[in-house]
Amino acid sequence: MSTASGLEVADGRVVVIHYTLTRDDGQLVESSRGKAPLAYLHGRGSLLSGMEKALAGQQAGAKLDIELAPEEAFGARQGPGPQAVPRKELPKNLELFVGRPLDVPGSDGQNVRLWVTKVQGARVWLDVDHPLAGHKLRFDVEVLRVREPTAEEIEHGHAHGPDGVLHGH
Repeated sequence: MSTASGLEVADGRVVVIHYTLTRDDGQLVESSRGKAPLAYLHGRGSLLSGMEKALAGQQAGAKLDIELAPEEAFGARQGPGPQAVPRKELPKNLELFVGRPLDVPGSDGQNVRLWVTKVQGARVWLDVDHPLAGHKLRFDVEVLRVREPTAEEIEHGHAHGPDGVLHGH
């Protein structure tokens, strides 16, 4: 579909999309519809690589149904599954909710990313696998706009909203 700008999605361009993400079982994960669209700098790793590959070459007005295998998304499940830990072992002021990532020191001193899968009373369940690991993901995407980045966006390495003026720092 041709647009006034005619720009195609390519590395270094800002792409503005609306999307709906569902798991392979049909469960809604998240959606930008009814909210502000997502603006990202293409080719900078802001999206899953399978998403960026599918969007490359598209123009404003394109509508895509993208399905990613677990290996193209968050990988296969590899850990032992969620493990319960006492809440008191985590910082007191830490807000805990399902899906929250936590970086904790591993046995080798390097940080390990864990994901909160359940919070119940004095116990918190943590998992080494991303909550979407092992799932095929389906993205219903509409490309709203493709534009050249501002100098500040290039310098910062990310998009500053649909028009290049928003900044979340």
